[in-house]
Amino acid sequence: MSIYKQPPAETGAIITWCPGCGNFGILQAFKLAINELGIDPYKVAVVTGIGCHGKLANYLAYNTIHTIHGRVAPMITAIKLANKELTVVGFAGDGDQYGIGMGHLPHIVRRNPDVTLIVHNNTVFGLTTGQASPTAEKGQKTRTTPWGQWEEPINPIAMMIALGASFVARGFAGDVQHLKWIIKEAIKHKGFSFIDVLQPCVTFDRLHTYAWYRQRIYKLEEAGHDPTNWEEAMRKAYEWGDKIPIGIFYRVEKPTMEELLEPVKKNPPLAYMGHKSKPITDLMEEKLSYTK
Repeated sequence: MSIYKQPPAETGAIITWCPGCGNFGILQAFKLAINELGIDPYKVAVVTGIGCHGKLANYLAYNTIHTIHGRVAPMITAIKLANKELTVVGFAGDGDQYGIGMGHLPHIVRRNPDVTLIVHNNTVFGLTTGQASPTAEKGQKTRTTPWGQWEEPINPIAMMIALGASFVARGFAGDVQHLKWIIKEAIKHKGFSFIDVLQPCVTFDRLHTYAWYRQRIYKLEEAGHDPTNWEEAMRKAYEWGDKIPIGIFYRVEKPTMEELLEPVKKNPPLAYMGHKSKPITDLMEEKLSYTK
């Protein structure tokens, strides 16, 4: 059980997201999920990519690393490979993951490491002032498409189901409790878990507002959806417009990277180097003893 009765305290860093940003809801849902699962913070490893979401690494009192653009997926795979005892979660943006990072998605799916990838999907590059991202809708006006987006948007849910991901879900940053439940289910799932989160950008996306989503979203579990049915999951993945489903689209058990890769079956590479996982407090005490 976790030593915390409430979500871990903030790191003390000043949160600089825009007031009303959907990232606040994702941050809170994640902290609540970790706390309710009873996972000690020092056993959590978080990777963030490039974008407004990347500041999560500064705000979470866990082991965190801020990686380069598009490289969250290989980074979380490598961390799990090195130490399978850790709960490893990656956060990426839609521009970060579905743009330059797109090429890593098929490979993390086929390796199926026991990690979770959460994508903050706000249809724009928020950090660089609102250019169209790969999920911008046709006709959507942005800084780079003032006449309206002309390209077809990426469908992350359909893509991940088609690739064979073992857990595919969608959440909404405006419903923290429901998103918390999805994150808990994703972390408990044995294998690669993917969550696309509809995250309003209150500054640069005036179309996909909280009100716009709330008028359209419905929960798959309340509609009787069977997440073990691949064909039905794919049909639901193409629902968009007047009705937008959120929840768990697809879930299946498959052998994981840790079960299939011979060197990792018995011990992670970290064990071969003579290291054992220990709380950060112990490491800090060791450091202080060296300086005396």
